Formats: sequence, C-alpha cells, structure tokens
Amino acid sequence: MALIPADLDGIAALAAAGANLRTSVAELRRQHPGLSFTCCDESDLSGAPQPYQSHTGFDLYLVDGSGHCWELTADPQVATGVLLAERRHG
Repeated sequence: MALIPADLDGIAALAAAGANLRTSVAELRRQHPGLSFTCCDESDLSGAPQPYQSHTGFDLYLVDGSGHCWELTADPQVATGVLLAERRHG
C-alpha cells in the first residue's frame, strides 16, 4: 500500500490529537488495517536517520517491512508501516 503525503498528514494529525501515542496507535491500526503502526521512545532510535516528519511531542518514521527485517525508509511508496517515536522534551 503506497502512502501519499495526505495520508501521512492525516496519520500525524490523529496521532497528535490522541491522549497519548499508544492510544493513537490503537486507533490508527483500526482506521488503517493494511498498515503496521508502532510506538516507541525516541531513545530507542539513537543513530537513526532523520524522521519523515517531526511534530510536537513525536517524530514520524516510515518503515519498509517487505524484506526479512524492518528498515526505516524515506520513501512513502515502499512504506508498509509507520513508527511514532515519542519525544520527552518537545
């Protein structure tokens, strides 16, 4: 399922509107059953490339799960999931 910028903007808006990212992930999974959604702390991504998008309180990364191991990607056309990394300070 290829993602387009409007999809990602909607995903980010829903994530930002939730009480917390974990609650948002549950709702995102319900609304987008073809995509994988994961939430983690920003410290879990030390050394990761730049996020696809940055928002107040979290960064949004794209994940390509088409191979044996998940990889972060900057290409929405190959993304099979979204990783939301919660920032503790902004």
